[in-house]
Amino acid sequence: MGVSKYNHRTMPTPETILKTTFGYDSFKPLQREIITNVQARRDTLVIMATGGGKSLTYQVPALLFGGLTVVVSPLIALMKDQVEQLRALGVPALFINSSLSSEEYQANMDAVRRNEIKLLYVAPETLLTPRIFSLLSSLKLDLLAIDEAHCISEWGHDFRPEYRQLADVRRKFPTAVCMALTATATQRVRADIMSTLEISHANEFQSTFNRENLFIEVMPKSDPTEQTLHFLQNFKDQSGIIYCFSRRQVDELADALSRKGFSVRPYHAGLEDAERHRNQEAFIRDDVQIIVATIAFGMGINKPNVRFVIHFDLPKNIESYYQEIGRAGRDGLSAHCLLLYSYGDASKIKYFIEQKEDPERSAAYQHLNAMTRYAEGSGCRRKPLLDYFGETFPGDNCGTCDNCVAEQTTLVDITIPAQKFLSCVIRSNERFGAAHIVDILLGSKNEKIEKYKHHELSTYGIGKELTKSQWMHISRQLVERGLLDQEPAYRVLSVTAKGLEMLKSREQLKGQINEPNKTERPNARLKSPTAEEADYDKTLFTLLRTKRKELADASNVPPYVIFSDKTLAQMAAYFPQTEDGLLNMSGMGKVKYERYGEDFLSIIKAYCRENRIEEKYKAPMRAKDDAGRRYMAVGEAYNAGESIQDLMKRYAVNVDTILNHLTRFIQAGNPLRSAEDLIALSNLSPDQQMEVFKAFDTTGSDALKPIYDKFNGTVNYDELKILRLCYLCEQR
Repeated sequence: MGVSKYNHRTMPTPETILKTTFGYDSFKPLQREIITNVQARRDTLVIMATGGGKSLTYQVPALLFGGLTVVVSPLIALMKDQVEQLRALGVPALFINSSLSSEEYQANMDAVRRNEIKLLYVAPETLLTPRIFSLLSSLKLDLLAIDEAHCISEWGHDFRPEYRQLADVRRKFPTAVCMALTATATQRVRADIMSTLEISHANEFQSTFNRENLFIEVMPKSDPTEQTLHFLQNFKDQSGIIYCFSRRQVDELADALSRKGFSVRPYHAGLEDAERHRNQEAFIRDDVQIIVATIAFGMGINKPNVRFVIHFDLPKNIESYYQEIGRAGRDGLSAHCLLLYSYGDASKIKYFIEQKEDPERSAAYQHLNAMTRYAEGSGCRRKPLLDYFGETFPGDNCGTCDNCVAEQTTLVDITIPAQKFLSCVIRSNERFGAAHIVDILLGSKNEKIEKYKHHELSTYGIGKELTKSQWMHISRQLVERGLLDQEPAYRVLSVTAKGLEMLKSREQLKGQINEPNKTERPNARLKSPTAEEADYDKTLFTLLRTKRKELADASNVPPYVIFSDKTLAQMAAYFPQTEDGLLNMSGMGKVKYERYGEDFLSIIKAYCRENRIEEKYKAPMRAKDDAGRRYMAVGEAYNAGESIQDLMKRYAVNVDTILNHLTRFIQAGNPLRSAEDLIALSNLSPDQQMEVFKAFDTTGSDALKPIYDKFNGTVNYDELKILRLCYLCEQR
């Protein structure tokens, strides 16, 4: 397969390659800016959430440059998957790694040497060998793309020493553009990557970590197997991953699901290599619908039609959790992520942490504490997730997590219970966790109470009016409100200065006595589907999926290499019956049409004839405002003099949406004109407005819930959004 098609024709542009090769009409947010930066031969760091189109940012430049692009990837499965997908698109790509026979290895080396390849995938240890270095030194290397770049950093969740040595490779090819790409990286990890690879901060691109198509839910773990079976009733014949803490749990759950008739296989390090590989391949090729696995599974998997991810046990840290739920919904269609949580899971992780040495042990405790705070939180799930990666979620209700779609709970006066709890923490010398404090309040007679003589405390037995679960829920609210501090290692509680002030002033506190009921998962919680998801013809979709599986098996590739579920769903929604109609489907490039178009057209035409269905017109996709950043367009229009009402009319949205856009605009570092128009929207008196501004001074403006709580709900969220925007204008 030669490369002349990319070198001897009308000069291609990123847009023409996007459409003719990859079959897409428009770039996703930031893709075009990144490609432009790489085209200008500037080293680039890309932090882009899974499903954001990270691979395209180096694949498109690879087809624009005249020379070779080398992609460093840590996993054989990932390389194989990427190469299969590129070759299905007609792109000349190969990989070189230890999975090849000596004959295949040499044949691939020869193809690279003959300049027949545009993208070469290698493992870091392969790239460091003299044999590969000698090969690359004889060629024109235009681009060095380092995928999973967080492996470079010792602060990352998946550090690999051989990745640190890539800095030497980068220096040996000074004329090649260097790209580092990752889906998960904290600020500390990003700084380490840029320092190691000598990438300028001006060339760092970070897309949002917000995966809007994922519905995120945390459910108290009661009977986890029954809860899992109940959940799976809504995902018949759909692909999903279930993560378990131990190998034993994987085997037991896989066996239980199999006995219930589910198509399921286990995956963990205790299985023979051959069996583990067979199970993974069966899942990737849609021969098996569900994989039950330890965290060893998934990093090399790019299966786009995973419709759910269940965490049967608590993950060790937020970074791992985010990466694992990121394996769902990569095709952009709706997916569901469920975490079953019990504090017992945290205790299991804590046991293993205690075997570590400092400073690794301290860091692990901090990660676990952040994870448990997330699981126990009553606010929007996206806020702490995005905050972990240094991103602020605009607005206060994402609409796609369990807490945001839960019925609003009426707040009640919890001043007396809060005072009892805080007093009990102080009287027990701030040396115990919540469970022990609750035992004291309930007048328990266990051994620990007797040992520390806590039955002699004045707070012993003064909380019998509430249940243990009610007291535990109150304790979590006190931590969330900043009245209690929780030490990460043993979760020991201490009263903060704010908590002491509350005790002295007897200030009223509003909250919840009963924890919201989350033991049942109503279907209404699922995100509203897109038009293609809601309206496609299910019978035709099944016929197309059967044909896709047949073609995939014949070519010995996973079905999604032929077409994604999203492409099939569009075919089943619009019924294209001509070449132009089929080429208008997302993911349908010219090469794919030439290879598979007639097979699918014949099925669609026959189905439409039989059922008297006409082809529906589908308008070509257009790029979103400012590459998906409408808030920029709204902010600039407001600065140009348009009123809030004008903007509501132009975008056909309510005032809340415009306020969210303007807040995001100013939080991104842009100035906003005078706040006079905004303050006029407020119904509060000037004195009340001033009180809210003072609260922003002391509490900060990132989150509105602490301010809402401070005013005991007397100032609603609509007012707080208006006044926060006014406050940010004045600060700016």
